Amino acid sequence: MKYVFDPEVLRDVARSHLDMPLEKMLPSITQDLAQRYPGLIETKPEWFLSNAGGTMGQLTILYASLREYVIFFGSPIGSGGHTGRYHFAEDFHVLLDGEMWYFGEGDLQREVYRPGAFVYLPKGQAMGFRIVERAWILEYARGAIPTMLPFGLADTLFSTLDFITFYRTFRIYIRHVLRSARRRSRTIRASR
Repeated sequence: MKYVFDPEVLRDVARSHLDMPLEKMLPSITQDLAQRYPGLIETKPEWFLSNAGGTMGQLTILYASLREYVIFFGSPIGSGGHTGRYHFAEDFHVLLDGEMWYFGEGDLQREVYRPGAFVYLPKGQAMGFRIVERAWILEYARGAIPTMLPFGLADTLFSTLDFITFYRTFRIYIRHVLRSARRRSRTIRASR
């Protein structure tokens, strides 16, 4: 079964809007993706907090299924932590605004990323990162997405005890997964 989204297309769409202020850039990227992937992209963002790997930020889901997700993620005040180590999923993102620093195991120097940079985290790899002052990304992950949820929710459940965010995360993700499943079911029926 192939994936719906192409990381190169997502990268090109994101990069084509980098000359805009952030407040216009995010809706423009969303609309562009909605045109390229008709009926798949959520065009009315529902932002919610995220605490994962020591990082505090916020995100909105543009698309999610059991096999893929596309989100905007970031922080207007900076943060940092662990990317997560996903053995069954790979992660791609394009830096839209701000600056991020990364380091991998064995790195003695940081790598600096600025708007337009494309970052790839292969299956089984992890990095440390820092959002310097502020940063926003378009993130795409593919693989066994439910296996990413324990990392994505552990800080919320065991550290911040923010059960409202925990509930909202599940509610919004499940809503997207069900919407994706309905679309897939309709597509399968129509092709018969």
